[in-house]
Amino acid sequence: MSGPARSPQAWQVWLEAARPRTLPAALAPVAVGSALAAHDGAFHAGAALLCLGFALLIQIGTNFANDYYDFVHGADHAGRVGPVRAVAAGLVAPATMRRVMWLTFAAAFGVGLGLLAWGGPWLLAIGVASILCGIAYTGGPYPLGYHGLGDLFVFLFFGLVAVAATYFVQAGHLVARALPAAAAVGLLAANILVVNNYRDIASDAAAGKRTLAVRFGRGFAQGQYALSLGAALAAPLLYLSFGYKPWCLLPWLLAPVAWSLVRRLRAEAAPRELIALLGDTGRFLALYAGLFALGCLL
Repeated sequence: MSGPARSPQAWQVWLEAARPRTLPAALAPVAVGSALAAHDGAFHAGAALLCLGFALLIQIGTNFANDYYDFVHGADHAGRVGPVRAVAAGLVAPATMRRVMWLTFAAAFGVGLGLLAWGGPWLLAIGVASILCGIAYTGGPYPLGYHGLGDLFVFLFFGLVAVAATYFVQAGHLVARALPAAAAVGLLAANILVVNNYRDIASDAAAGKRTLAVRFGRGFAQGQYALSLGAALAAPLLYLSFGYKPWCLLPWLLAPVAWSLVRRLRAEAAPRELIALLGDTGRFLALYAGLFALGCLL
């Protein structure tokens, strides 16, 4: 006979609230942007580390905001399916989560200020926009995630903007050839959101959260997920035409994994299996970014 369940320790609560399964969305664009800069002989470790710190803090701050605002809007509640949400489960007071959210975004802003030495004052606009959109994802008068715009937000800020900014602060300029890799990273980061929204279709619909999965159904989400994987795997082909070595095709090693992920989503698995798929989708993004970065360096 088992004893009563132990309450999680504070550090475990905050670690889960930070949603480590989603953090590859912050790591990947910095790795890819830095590898592209290194390929062009412009890598700067200090700038890359600051980009990484900023991206991680923005991702974590957005996750805290999501935890808080989804509770406020009723999308997260004690009976929801999926990972425990700190505020909805009563593990963190709403006011505490809101305060920590702002502190995390403030820390991100502080780290971002360090990048002005490389990128100039216009980076302030990107930093402020990133923070505002992180809050507006589930908060504010027009929550992006509640109107089917969450995927676009992730694609833009964790793909195009993050890769381009990482490259720019190191190289001092932008190049069009960074766009395919940035788009690939953005699509794979958005796939993390696709799995999350796919799992939460019922609870999101009940709370009025009109994600793309809610608006267009499971078949649409499955197609979006598969097309994003396919487009990401096709992107390295463009780098051959840019004069890169065939090493840039290293992400193709992940093709069997991509097919497995697609099949698992189409199987309409139980919530616990979808939670595992969420983590594996994040790991796929990390592996893709790592292999592409390695290809650039080789």
